[in-house]
Amino acid sequence: MFGMGKDKPAELFYHPADYEIRKKGSFVLCAVTGKKIALDNLNYWNVERQEAYIDGASSLKRELEVNS
Repeated sequence: MFGMGKDKPAELFYHPADYEIRKKGSFVLCAVTGKKIALDNLNYWNVERQEAYIDGASSLKRELEVNS
């Protein structure tokens, strides 16, 4: 397991349907809540802002903040 990025933040580049791992890690942080999101559970992100969100509610909250 050494060097696999266990409990280290990953650096990702988000595409519309998937993401590219730029730096190995086990999680990213939600741009709204700051909570850790395991890569296996990452389902929400914004390509233009290159941000990850822990859930749909956080994604909507950010959209409302940016577009108000």
